[in-house]
Amino acid sequence: MTKLNTQPARFKHFKLYGYWRSSSSWRVRTKLAASNITYKTVSKHLVKGEQKEGEYAASVNGMRQVPSLQFYDEHKKETVTLTQSLAIIKFLNRAYPGTLEPSDPVDVGFVEMIAEIINSGIQPLQNFSTCKEITQGSKEAMNGREWGAGKIKVGLDELERLVSARYAGGEAESNSDFCTGPGTPPTVADVCLVPQLYNARRFNVKVEDYPTLLRVEKACREHEWFKASHPDMQPDAVVAAPAPAAAEPVTKKQKV
Repeated sequence: MTKLNTQPARFKHFKLYGYWRSSSSWRVRTKLAASNITYKTVSKHLVKGEQKEGEYAASVNGMRQVPSLQFYDEHKKETVTLTQSLAIIKFLNRAYPGTLEPSDPVDVGFVEMIAEIINSGIQPLQNFSTCKEITQGSKEAMNGREWGAGKIKVGLDELERLVSARYAGGEAESNSDFCTGPGTPPTVADVCLVPQLYNARRFNVKVEDYPTLLRVEKACREHEWFKASHPDMQPDAVVAAPAPAAAEPVTKKQKV
């Protein structure tokens, strides 16, 4: 159980079906943290294919994907299920306004553009299932992960161009450096960017080529919402144990 705070009386009993390393699940977790919503985590292990099995695939998410958000609506007296990360976030922004949405209409358009570049232009092309299909469908003539890495690079190239234009004034770094520019609050653009950079590293993409995106990521890492939503902080996380210390070499003066 991820315990944060209470929510308005209308919506209760939030349940997030997801996977600790799923970038789409990560986005929703960040919004839940930003809105101080208490929710239960139900893990669906993507590599094991748990999202394709049983009641979840039959009646929760027929696309056999994560995330899915369930909650009880006191007004309508029914359980509601929402899927697709950006749709879930948009609902939460309406139900719990005040975070992740800029007020300026140009900034709104910019934020949605960044989010969709990641959500539609990068993330589906580097999904585990996509890379697997490419490798198997080509009878291993193509490497799905290498193909996915190339698509990530194309997307990050464009994101760096767009976001860096907001930092053209040469302002000094601060802990308020987010996608919409220096001294601005985090938005859905940042919520999408951070998981994408995480995935880029997993695909061995040289993220050092994107200094502005790394500047934004650094500010996000220091923000409480992003700390709470990080994959390593989730109940289903599988975090590698640190390597054991190397044994000291035996010298001639030591007894053996």
